Amino acid sequence: MIERIDHVAVAVKDHDAALQFFRDVLGAVPGEKFKASDRNFYWQTLALGDLSRLELISPSGPDSFLDGFLAKKDGGVHHITLQTPNLEAMLKKLEAHGVPYFGKHAYPDGSWKEVFVHPKDAFGVLVQISEFDAEYWMVPDAKMPEGVRFQVAAEEKGVTLTFAHPGGGKVCVECSREEVKALAEQIEKALAGKNKKADE
Repeated sequence: MIERIDHVAVAVKDHDAALQFFRDVLGAVPGEKFKASDRNFYWQTLALGDLSRLELISPSGPDSFLDGFLAKKDGGVHHITLQTPNLEAMLKKLEAHGVPYFGKHAYPDGSWKEVFVHPKDAFGVLVQISEFDAEYWMVPDAKMPEGVRFQVAAEEKGVTLTFAHPGGGKVCVECSREEVKALAEQIEKALAGKNKKADE
């Protein structure tokens, strides 16, 4: 029912200062910053390494839903977002186990559907459960070009293989010449075996 942790959301009072820390000090790659006018907050996805993501959220004006959370601190982990392939099926599972949820919402274009489970029902953690296309929401600079599933780059001692990941990012694997040869042989063997079965 849950495919993966998509991101951890960090709420902050000073969005620019937090962005500078995660980007300039920790090397995160920022995506575009968006404003959600209906709830008075900014949100911005940051990619770290191959697959990890953070989301910075901050008030964009008075009466933000973040006011209470940030009343006595400058920032902190606000929620974790879990990806599900079928939100309606996940809701039925929550209901079957007597777990309440709230904030059911969907973008008009269907690109994102979500609900939340309150910290009191999730051992102190605000959990966002969402159905979405991870590739659609990925930071552009941290994903593969459209339609490309893998890339091979020659290195001095072998190659770097880069693969598109179902989570919307990419995974880089450095391989020695020997490992590359072994991989090629295993691929050929697997394909030969499949072809043989198809012919039988």
